[in-house]
Amino acid sequence: MTETLDNLDALPESARRVALMLRERGHARPVVMLPETGKTSAEAAAGLGCEVAQIAKSILFRRREDDAPVLVIASGANRVDEKKVAAHVGEIGRADAKFVREKTGYAIGGVCPIGHATTPVTLIDADLFALESLWAAAGHPHAVFNLSPQELEALTGAPVVDVALRDA
Repeated sequence: MTETLDNLDALPESARRVALMLRERGHARPVVMLPETGKTSAEAAAGLGCEVAQIAKSILFRRREDDAPVLVIASGANRVDEKKVAAHVGEIGRADAKFVREKTGYAIGGVCPIGHATTPVTLIDADLFALESLWAAAGHPHAVFNLSPQELEALTGAPVVDVALRDA
């Protein structure tokens, strides 16, 4: 069972920041608090009663050339093909927890697609557009919000590309 919180004071500080940002951008749906952590796509989907594919997971990489953060918003059902990402943004490497927190302002498991400390280079997984409804992290491992793929694209301004690792 999830809890919808229209009372911003009841949200953890990082989720409250996201809720306010979403309101400012005209997003009417509330931030929802999961009773259990949503750190993994499977955990979030179980808590929401949705398909794993509907989880819009935010994965941060580090671009090797300039240390820029690279955010890939992928379907929870997909593994990200780092070679496909690199073809769009340049060579990338893994980002550790410190880099993620420093560049996004969020802890791993709660990285929101918007409102980062350092604006990332962002890509959206094209597979998300086969779905009507998505859930994304709202700045805290227990906080999520609902949106459509089109709203995700509008909120981030990011290109929609194929980033999924496919079986050969």
